[in-house]
Order: sequence, then C-alpha cells, then structure tokens
Amino acid sequence: MPRFLRWTALAAASALLAAGCSGGSSDDDGKGGLAWGRCKATADAPAPGSEWQCATLKVPLDWSKPDGETIGLALIRTKARGDDRAGSLLFNFGGPGASGVSMMPSYAPTVSRLRERYDLVSWDPRGVGASEGVRCRDDKEIQAAESVDVTPDTPAEEKAFFADAADFGQGCRKDAGALMAHVSTADSARDMDRIRQAVGDDRMHYFGISYGTELGGTYAHLFPEKVGRMTLDAVVDPGADTVGHAKNQARGFQRALDGYLRSTGQDPQAGSRKIAALLRRLDTRPLPTGTPGRKLTQTLAATGIILPLYSKDSWPTLTSALEAAERGDGSELLALADGYNERDPSGRYGTTTHSQRVISCLDDRQRPTAAETKRLLPQFERISPVFGTFLGWDTAGWCHDWPVPGQHDTPEVSAPGAAPVLVVGNTGDPATPYEGARRMADELGKGVGVLLTWRGEGHGAYGSGSDCVDATVDAYLLDGSVPKDGKVCS
Repeated sequence: MPRFLRWTALAAASALLAAGCSGGSSDDDGKGGLAWGRCKATADAPAPGSEWQCATLKVPLDWSKPDGETIGLALIRTKARGDDRAGSLLFNFGGPGASGVSMMPSYAPTVSRLRERYDLVSWDPRGVGASEGVRCRDDKEIQAAESVDVTPDTPAEEKAFFADAADFGQGCRKDAGALMAHVSTADSARDMDRIRQAVGDDRMHYFGISYGTELGGTYAHLFPEKVGRMTLDAVVDPGADTVGHAKNQARGFQRALDGYLRSTGQDPQAGSRKIAALLRRLDTRPLPTGTPGRKLTQTLAATGIILPLYSKDSWPTLTSALEAAERGDGSELLALADGYNERDPSGRYGTTTHSQRVISCLDDRQRPTAAETKRLLPQFERISPVFGTFLGWDTAGWCHDWPVPGQHDTPEVSAPGAAPVLVVGNTGDPATPYEGARRMADELGKGVGVLLTWRGEGHGAYGSGSDCVDATVDAYLLDGSVPKDGKVCS
C-alpha cells in the first residue's frame, strides 16, 4: 500500500536523474578519508557530467556504538566555481527517502549562483538509494497492492487494508534487517555531522527542503554550536504529531485544489464536490486506461490529482486529466499517479516510498487504531471533502503492526545558541502548509529562527519564481546577510 500523501520530496514534481558512486580515488581530499572519483552510470540513467564526483563515507550503523559495525553513505559533489570559496553546502531534498545523489545534478541549475562560493554536496541518507537502500516489495507485489482499497468501506476491505500494511512492514524487516532500527532522522542528523567533518568544514552550511527541514531542525538541536548558514524551505511542522501532520496536509492540498479551481473559473466548493463524486464512483467502478491489466482506481486517481498540485505550472495538466476521466478515460490520471509512485513504462517502481515508510515509522511513536481513525474521519472530511478520507485512514495504516517501535511523538528542534537559521514558508504550499514555517521558527528559539514568507503557490519557495525570495536566500547564504524576522515577499 503506497502512502497516499505525507510531506514528500521536491522530486515529486520533477524528473530525477540517477547517478551511482564510483569506487575510484582520483581526488582524495584527505579530509575525513573521502576518496572522490567519477560517478558511475546506473541502469536508469547515464552518469552525470565530469564536473560531478562521488564518494562513499563510512559511518556507524548504531551511533550508540561508534566503534561497531559500519554502513556506507553515498555522496555526490561539484566544486565551487569562484575563488572565494565559503565551504560545502549540503542539500537534502525531502521525502524522507529522496536520493540526493540522484537529485543534486538536476537541481544544480536552480542553485547555480550558490555554486560561486560553495561546493554543492548531497547524499543518500541511510536506508535510501545507494546508502543501504531498503526495498520492501518487488514490482509485481507493488502493482498487485494497487487493488487494495485505502479507504475501506466494509469489514472485508478493512481486513485487507491492514493485512497489506502488516505485510509491507514484514517485507521491510526482511530486507533491512538490523538497519531498520537505525534509520531515524536523529541517526541521519548525526551522519550529517560526520559529513561536515569529512568535507573539512568547521560549521554546517545546509539547505533542507520539505522533510529536509525536519532533518535540519534536528541537526540544529543536536549540534547547535556547529550550525553555519542553514536554510529550511517548505517547512514540516515540528509541533505536529501523526494525526496533526495528516490534518495539515488535508488542509494544504485542499487549499491548493481550491486555488486551482478558482483559476479555472469554478467555485471551489462546487468543484470539490464534483471531484469527490468522481472519486466515489471510482471506488466501485474503476476506469479503463488503455494499458492492459491496469485500471484507474479511486486511490490512483486521488494520487494523480495530487501530483499537479505541487506546482502551479502543472495545473493545466490536471484540467486535461480530470476532463478525460469525466469522459470515461482514466489514462491521464493514471500517468500522473505513476509519476508520483515512480513507476516507469516498463512496470518498474522506485523505492522512495519504501525508504520513507521505514524512516517515518521509526521516527513516529503514534500508532492510531482503526477505531480511533473512524472517530476522526468526520474531522478529516470537514477539512477536505476530496482528500480527507484518504489521509484519515492513512494514519492507521501507514505504520500498522510495524516491526520496530517509534521514537517520539514530535521531533525536538530547539537550538539555543545556534547561529540564525533562515526558515522559508510559502502560503500556498500544499504538502507542507505555511503554518509549519512559523512553528519551526518559533521552536528553533528566539534569535535563531528567522521567518521569510512568500505569498505564492506550490511546494517550496526558492527557485519558484520570486526574485525577492531568491535574492534574500542568496544574500544570506553567500554573504551572511540575515533578513529581518517576518520579511514578506509577495
């Protein structure tokens, strides 16, 4: 059962470039034992250009046993262009579960100005991609699970829903083994500090997006004295628990859908009722798609509606897909759902969702029951008539019968004594609603969290069309110019 939503990666709305890591040692920098070499091609894509280098960093499997068993983290970098180098700028693109090794080359043009002073560096966090990545099911099993109803209406559907969830967790345990208990956000934050040491930086310069903001906040809490210039964009609310996050996303995606509907001249309430009616029909009568053996189910349709809400530029695609579905053709919404679920035309699926689930279920202590979820469903449906039911049930199914216990209800991000952290919130962000940015700035602490607001649309603010946002972030990262807390870009 793929997770219907959650905060996710910036990569949800863009194509990922894949890159492997070389075992060569053509450029050993002598700082922490990193042997940088040419990146290898993978089965999915050619290697990135010669300006990119890859390396593997060994870190403890269990940070409470620093001299024990180790695992390898895959890293990628491109060197700063200018002579006035400030250090390395480490990126995390979200998920949890997004591959930084794959995403960094494709994102580099967006942050090309930052490359004047920084080496651009990213990595696959533990349990992701080339860093001991977890795969809980094979492609056939993933496709078969598309038939599971994630908004169960009968006892039989409910039984199948929870059985599928438990089966997924067992598949993760079989593949990950001992690693499954050591892929938390706190574990990755400690890995980040080892990366900082390995690249030779005294302080952590960091750009976190979506879930990467939670990871950055956790790092700031654990290592406040090591915080350098840190930007957090598309901010996950650190004060929300499992149910709170689901309600936040129901609210955020409904807001984005309302904005989309208004842009097409529709009344948001009437338009939402029409889409909700389409999804109800699909619950019992999936649409043909033109692809043998595959139909557009209710869950796939909802997922397909979600993807174009990540970016205003994709709204016309949503119009076309919805019109096709109303005509009885599910192919366009299926293609959008496949994009979100990382399914290629040959039927191969990516594993971002697998890593996401393993990491988030180790982080999250809450395990809502079916009975608790049923009591909450009316609240979810009031928040969003389109997405509420999916997100409500997701709170119960995502970590159901998980093989390892969760660690906390909410992450700790207070960072007294840290350098100023620039927190960027977008009022129209569907996946990480704006309220989370204010909460993050507050919880980092007075004099640490500095809030920059953009009145825009889409997931994330930097590089999304606001010269004001881009100039403010660039001035902070390149020159150390901290804006006034509460600055607004409209």
